Amino acid sequence: MEDRTQRLKGLLEKARHLPKTPGVYLMKDDKGRVIYVGKAAALRDRVSSYFQPSTKLEFKKAPMLEVVVDFEALEMDTEVEALLAENRLIKDIQPKFNARLTDDKTFPYLQLTTGEDFPGLYVTREPATRDVKLYGPFTSVYQLKEAVTHLQKAFKFRTCHLDIREDDTKRRFFRPCLLYAINQCTAPCADKISREAYCEDIRRLRRFLDGERKSVLRELERDMAQAAKDFQYERAAQLRDEIKALQSLGQRAAKGDQAYWQPEAFVSNPQEGVEALQESLKLPELPRLIEGFDIAHLQGGEMVGSMVSFIDGVPFKNGYRRYKISHGQGNNDILSLQEVVSRRYRDAGTNQELYPNLILIDGGIGQLSAAMEVFKLMDVQPPMVVALAKKEELIYTQHGSEPIRLGRNHLGLKLLQYVRDEAHRFAQHYHHILRRKAVLEEEIRQGRRPPRKSKPAAPTPIATPPKQSPAEPPPMDS
Repeated sequence: MEDRTQRLKGLLEKARHLPKTPGVYLMKDDKGRVIYVGKAAALRDRVSSYFQPSTKLEFKKAPMLEVVVDFEALEMDTEVEALLAENRLIKDIQPKFNARLTDDKTFPYLQLTTGEDFPGLYVTREPATRDVKLYGPFTSVYQLKEAVTHLQKAFKFRTCHLDIREDDTKRRFFRPCLLYAINQCTAPCADKISREAYCEDIRRLRRFLDGERKSVLRELERDMAQAAKDFQYERAAQLRDEIKALQSLGQRAAKGDQAYWQPEAFVSNPQEGVEALQESLKLPELPRLIEGFDIAHLQGGEMVGSMVSFIDGVPFKNGYRRYKISHGQGNNDILSLQEVVSRRYRDAGTNQELYPNLILIDGGIGQLSAAMEVFKLMDVQPPMVVALAKKEELIYTQHGSEPIRLGRNHLGLKLLQYVRDEAHRFAQHYHHILRRKAVLEEEIRQGRRPPRKSKPAAPTPIATPPKQSPAEPPPMDS
């Protein structure tokens, strides 16, 4: 009991030195294995809460305190980044005490259809890539469904999967579901609303999800005042209820863990993203082939690099490459980046291979300068190299001294973010493969785990001599 108390006291003291920033923490057992991965809006507060004597953990996490002897913490720029990093780490490591997100599921998204006469809004883990507008990702499907319910009270959109067409004259005989009776859907299935009026509600919904909350509320308040002035009291009361519902949703978002609505997660039309990127970067031709780079490590160990390839705005998985860093200089991201760039483009630098139209480096002006030092040593120069910095999402280019700032919903920026995030995911996946291998080899070396048994070699078949006919008797002497 005394050993347990001292152990938890030491962990609490270590946790109190963590920064109050978003991040991911990894709990470890006495063999150095990660047994739990969690995210935190403030690392110091969250990790310390595990080791406080008065803390009552939920039942499924309480046994973890009996075996945890150490932890690591990874700082992140935002809580959103921490959420996504937590998801990737859990899937790659599959810790013992993580009950959720260890299966093949992904984070839930909001999917708004755009190719239908009467669009619908749905919660999905497998978002479509055409004729939809996506919002997310979100961490809690329960909270997301609850938010949809509150949105539905204001905008009264449909959540069913019926095939509803404007030219279907039989709709007027259809019996609507309960949502129409409780005033949470305008029942386009039963021809209770025109397409124009329904699409106006969807337009307001899109603007609200895109972050235009204040302008939507002002528009609703203006319409409510006009309806009351025109003695349309029923319409004014309806608008008043919508305003209250939206204000209530905004208050809930500010208090909860998910105090943001992240705009469109994917480029729904890759071709438009490529064209927008060409215009923003003033490229002479479409960047049909884009390659992105990232470096991954955990406290300087098992450093790896990744390269992902996109053709016409779509990932080309066969073109992905991964690199095990070999410079031997420890935790040096700049040197690692230069090594990976050099290994990837040395043939292109001697005109033995074509460069991509655009090379994307994850980082800011420092990472871009490091990559350009490598290219300066090559005889042939790349057409365009850019770096995408986190936080403000500024784009630094090899030809400009000032960064380019694009709107958060700009399709060109979305495409670059997609490439960067995919490079990060691919690097993290390879990093965790090497880390698991290193832990296994260390356990074998220390005798904690028996070495792998090699499969016995198949027995070599014994060659059978060819069957010979009986020897003829020697001729007799005459």
